[in-house]
Amino acid sequence: MDLKEAIELVKEELKAPRFEHTLRVIETGEVLAKRFKESTEKAKLAAALHDYAKNWPVEDLKTYIVNNHLSNDLLTYHSELWHGPVASHVMENEYGITDFDVLQAIAHHTTGRAGMTNIEKIVYLADYIEPGRDIPGIEEVCAASEQSLDYACWLVARNTLNYLIQKKVTIHPDSFYAYNDLTRTIHTEGLLNGNE
Repeated sequence: MDLKEAIELVKEELKAPRFEHTLRVIETGEVLAKRFKESTEKAKLAAALHDYAKNWPVEDLKTYIVNNHLSNDLLTYHSELWHGPVASHVMENEYGITDFDVLQAIAHHTTGRAGMTNIEKIVYLADYIEPGRDIPGIEEVCAASEQSLDYACWLVARNTLNYLIQKKVTIHPDSFYAYNDLTRTIHTEGLLNGNE
């Protein structure tokens, strides 16, 4: 599937505001991929498809998860997390996408995970900082994204955990695993001094 086909596919699935968000994530993903010397083709394709199932009704997402034997654990967390794994599974099984980076970036763009590839990190970050977002602390993440992919993703993970903790909601373990993994990485790279 090429980028044009992916955009046409998601345009049919998404409400207008979500489609506009997707176009901005594609643009942001391309900028980040160039900056960090990764495949712009992979980054743009994953960005185009990341929210494919975002506007599916919750019951349809649940049915898809059960019928296709996706992790039952997923159903114990908020339905906002379901669209990534569902979209990844659909892309692999119905549209024949086999690229690991692309499928993982789609599946984990909301939670992150330990051991993310750079393409996964780019989509995770692009989804957070695309120009239409108005999130407290986004300026710090955008500034960090000019210098370090790992540090910017660490800020996304930290901010997301803080937000969810303040809301007193359950948090998917992958979000903690992403934070811990990124914390180790940026300590190793000397990007965190322990005072953050």
